[in-house]
Amino acid sequence: MKATFATTCVLFGTLLGPAAVVAQDSDTDRSHPTAFVKDSAITMKIKAKLSAEHITSLGRIHVDTDKDGVVWLTGSARSQGAADKAVSIARETEGVKAVHSEIKIKKDD
Repeated sequence: MKATFATTCVLFGTLLGPAAVVAQDSDTDRSHPTAFVKDSAITMKIKAKLSAEHITSLGRIHVDTDKDGVVWLTGSARSQGAADKAVSIARETEGVKAVHSEIKIKKDD
C-alpha cells in the first residue's frame, strides 16, 4: 500500500511538474499576485460589459489589462461604431488608466 502511494505521488509529480512550470511562465510580466488579480478583475469587468451590450461583433474583441491598469483591445468588429463602443466601455470601467485599441473592422465576418 505504501509503495503504491509513493509511486502515485512520483507519477503525479512527474506529470504535473512541467504543467506548473508552463503555467508559471505564461504570466511572467505579473510581478505580484495582487497585481494579477487586479488586472484580471478589470479584464473581466470589461468583458462582462461587452457581452451585456449584445452586439454580435463585440464577441470577437479580445481584452487584456497590464499591471498598470492599461487595457489593450484587439480583434475585429463589424463596424467602426462597434469598435468605438468597445473603447468607450473600456474607458468607463473602474480602474482603467488608459485604453489602446488595435481593433480591425471586418464587415464580411
